[in-house]
Amino acid sequence: MVSRIIGLETEYGCLINQEDPEASPEEISSLLKDHIFRKKKLGLIDLHQRAHDEPPGNGGFLLNGGRIYLDMGHLEYASPECIQLDDLVSYDRAGDLMLQQAVEEMGLSDTVSIIKNNIDHHSGTTFGSHENYLVSRDFPFTYEGLGQVIPFLVTRQIFTGTGRVGAQFVPDGLIVLGHLKFPNVLFQLSQRADHIVNDFYQWVQFNRSIINTRDEPLADPSRFRRIHLLLGDSNMLEYATALKMGTTSLVLSLIEEGLGPPGLMLRDPVFDLKQISRDPDQKWAATLESGKIKTAIDIQLAFLNAAKKYFSGKDSDTDWVIAEWEKTLEALATDPYQLVGKIDWISKKWLLELFLKSEKKEWHDPWAVSLDIEYHNLDPAKGLSFALEEEGKVTRKTSDPAIRLAASSPPRNTRASARGEAAKSILAWRESKDPELKAIRYMFNWTNIQIEGKKPFSIEDPFKTYTGDILKLLG
Repeated sequence: MVSRIIGLETEYGCLINQEDPEASPEEISSLLKDHIFRKKKLGLIDLHQRAHDEPPGNGGFLLNGGRIYLDMGHLEYASPECIQLDDLVSYDRAGDLMLQQAVEEMGLSDTVSIIKNNIDHHSGTTFGSHENYLVSRDFPFTYEGLGQVIPFLVTRQIFTGTGRVGAQFVPDGLIVLGHLKFPNVLFQLSQRADHIVNDFYQWVQFNRSIINTRDEPLADPSRFRRIHLLLGDSNMLEYATALKMGTTSLVLSLIEEGLGPPGLMLRDPVFDLKQISRDPDQKWAATLESGKIKTAIDIQLAFLNAAKKYFSGKDSDTDWVIAEWEKTLEALATDPYQLVGKIDWISKKWLLELFLKSEKKEWHDPWAVSLDIEYHNLDPAKGLSFALEEEGKVTRKTSDPAIRLAASSPPRNTRASARGEAAKSILAWRESKDPELKAIRYMFNWTNIQIEGKKPFSIEDPFKTYTGDILKLLG
């Protein structure tokens, strides 16, 4: 993906495994954040107030160029800017690693679980997995332009969804599950589908849309826009993460260049998003504006064929995405269980079916919800996705050494490199014996770095590393 800056923002659930805990999930999340910055020194804690809900100390930028902070009480990790898919996957998993290591180092492994999913079965709360794709300012940011992306986004859940037991927001057909009530949906593809209520909307909370239309490029606004997506699930499997980000990037390229497949606009995208997710027969039908019915696989094939026609041979990432996209759609059309270890919802469903069958339980048993949550547990000793990996059933896109490196070093081909180098130097200064260096103040943002006593340093072009310039500034 040499022409696209991509990134992920992941919101994590904090589960306390005690009936009467001494601390709340919000307090635990704050302690973990402080451990990462103040004990591990993996980044610089904010000294300034970033917004009305982000006071000093609420979070900070990391040595890897990304960011960890508290958002409405829960932990959130934003990856650094990446260009290549392998890097994106490594930096996504580096956030998981930092949080899980903090849990273990604080001696909380027996009482606290960090969950990388998108729903709280008990309260109905949803956690976000936000995708970011940089496009040019010339991108057709209109209903007609962005509308071409909607059919792809609505139907891509057949390979990007992480699966969930039960559903939300259906007024009838309820199955009572202990003290909970779930609609009569035993298992569905996506965790976020039930929480999307609009096709386009500017704000993030309470009116979640398929495409967030807020114009916040976090880069030179005269040259760039940022496509910010809210509808996706937090994938545990590397293959699914890479395929999600790679296919979406290619579809945006098709729209940018006026090459998108025509005639695929949907009559009711939000309805189809939920219907496809909940379809127990896996027919995955969507209704076009014309009234014609098309399957999700057919819609995906239209985008795949266009990408293959126009972008094959562009670079190694593009060729990987096209090849794996095609294999995935073929498997979904014939035998989805071929994709165990690659696609999350299929892997989770396969695991849960084995457990439920062996224990003679039904889908509406509370045990099914517990297993659903455990699939997303970041603890390798407990998480069901890690159990698949231990059995050799998981297709990897990166490696453990690459993930460990990504936790403390930035990508070297984007502006995250400059941010990481600046953070590294300032941390060293604050550990020195020089009282002036120890007390030096700073302010980091995505587009600029300010260090006390030095000129403000702008990093508005995410494709530039700024390495030479930042080293001169720090020197």
